[in-house]
Amino acid sequence: MRSYILKRLLLIPLTLLGILTINFAIIQLAPGGPVEYMMAKYRGMNVDATGAFKAGADINANQNAASSYQGASGVPEDMAEILKKQFGFDKPLHERYIKMIKDYARFDFGKSYYQDKSVLTLIKERMPVSVSLGLWSTLIIYLISIPLGIKKALKDGTKFDAYTTALVIVGSAIPVFLFAVFLIVFFAGGTYFQFFPLRGLTSDNFETLSMFGKIKDYFWHITLPVLSIAIGGFAGLTMLTKNSFLDELGKQYILTARAKGLDENQILYKHVFRNAMLIIIAGFPSLLIKMLFTGSVLIEVVFSLNGLGLLGYEAIMTRDYPVIFGTLYIFALLGLVLKLLSDITYSLVDPRINFDKV
Repeated sequence: MRSYILKRLLLIPLTLLGILTINFAIIQLAPGGPVEYMMAKYRGMNVDATGAFKAGADINANQNAASSYQGASGVPEDMAEILKKQFGFDKPLHERYIKMIKDYARFDFGKSYYQDKSVLTLIKERMPVSVSLGLWSTLIIYLISIPLGIKKALKDGTKFDAYTTALVIVGSAIPVFLFAVFLIVFFAGGTYFQFFPLRGLTSDNFETLSMFGKIKDYFWHITLPVLSIAIGGFAGLTMLTKNSFLDELGKQYILTARAKGLDENQILYKHVFRNAMLIIIAGFPSLLIKMLFTGSVLIEVVFSLNGLGLLGYEAIMTRDYPVIFGTLYIFALLGLVLKLLSDITYSLVDPRINFDKV
């Protein structure tokens, strides 16, 4: 196992280098950029997510503009040169690439183009929100899916099994953002009920509240976002739990235990539970990765939560490349580390699994 861990740790820098290189190359070829974004703002124009001018932009007037930087196409040369120097695009491509790799190796992500803060500071400020959403949604999924999966295994083939299967499948089929909008309209939008706040993770007077008041306010704000993320995660874990328990219940040692007259609860919780839960417990890091990186982005945008997902979305819309690369780097690094922890957990809960041959 030690050789496998060492191998995986050595692959992490190479994987990050590949990710950064590919995305650096894509950025150079993609239309639009911070120069074009700032020029469009200067002229009072809007730029969409692809970097194209929206309706009302005088494209023909910019056809003669020249610049070696793709993002500066369509803007006056003098203004483009000033902005290129400000954003660091006046340097050759290879120099910018080498500097980026050296800086990222030291976790120096530079400063945001539009905010007077370093990228690392922005990430530190936003990280607790994303981690909070991911941890709570993962915890809720486990607390509901495992008991439900066990009961479905014990009642396999009954109406309860059929109804709950249909329910979790329908829940997983609902898009996360659509369920979030549904919760807002019915419980936070004022159209029907106003039980929960519409946006943010805390109230404006959070600092003045008592300790109990802060805890209450925190959970009051986080309820709808966590439910929105968790709704799509029940199906997979519930069915995995059910199938794991069904597989164990059909094995020979269970039949032998029943033949010896052991109580069903003893068989279930002393033998079946321990063996069936191995793969479920070991899958916790993988599920956490999914909750952190796929579900939280849209939820942070819908509920205006200042997490990494919203930070990355805003950076893409404003072409804030240091923030884009910084959040991408952190996401990739966390994903690789959690995947390694997942493999280690598999080996710990089931010593028969040997990754050294992988």
